[in-house]
Amino acid sequence: MGAVYMMWLRQIKRYWRSKSRMVGSLAQPLLFLVALGFGFGSVYKAANGGSYIDFLAPGIIAMSILFTAVFTGMEVVWDRQFGFLKETLVAPVSRFKIMLGRTLGGATVATAQGLIVLILCLLIGFRPSSYLVGLSLALVFMFLIALLFTAIGTAIASKINDMQGFGLIVNFLIMPLFFLSGALFPLDNLPKALSLVTKIDPLTYGVDGLRSALTGVSYFGITLDFTVLAVLILISLWIGGKLFNKIQI
Repeated sequence: MGAVYMMWLRQIKRYWRSKSRMVGSLAQPLLFLVALGFGFGSVYKAANGGSYIDFLAPGIIAMSILFTAVFTGMEVVWDRQFGFLKETLVAPVSRFKIMLGRTLGGATVATAQGLIVLILCLLIGFRPSSYLVGLSLALVFMFLIALLFTAIGTAIASKINDMQGFGLIVNFLIMPLFFLSGALFPLDNLPKALSLVTKIDPLTYGVDGLRSALTGVSYFGITLDFTVLAVLILISLWIGGKLFNKIQI
């Protein structure tokens, strides 16, 4: 477990040193919160939907975690190009432990990013239904989302040598995941085809779990959300470990 801890600590230190990356990653969630939250607030309220900020906030928190988590995989591509990954992989340590440590570190960073966005939501006017229980459950789902998509990002990066190629693939992947997750619109009464796609989207269960924890409103139920995320995390870690183990140095 020492190797896992060292990689976890390294990922956190690496991100903490990049102040511009931390600040820049808050711009998009803040824009979505202000532009959509207040822009569509009156329309959502007129449709008897209540406060759109309360509905939107869990989705924006999940979005910030998704982007940070997946793009953590770019560090694998970066390290491979500049030779840092080779120094790590030649160490007498299981590659799965190295991958697990990087994934846990990236997930911790993404969760911290989500907490910052949650604070921004509270400052803008979002009010959770329960502060003690709700925020505790929300933290669990934030980490689950972060762990799942960090593992996915690392798995993708294990098969790609080019940073531009990684960026293109990830952008092609994460935008549909976000927009089809129910982060911006309710999942009720959707067309059958769109409803099926949202149920296939793994982020849907993270957003629904967060919304359930923070507002008490859930489409699938918090137990199903947790179960689906947990199973997907195990599968993603297994696949990511296999692909990381096959990296050629």
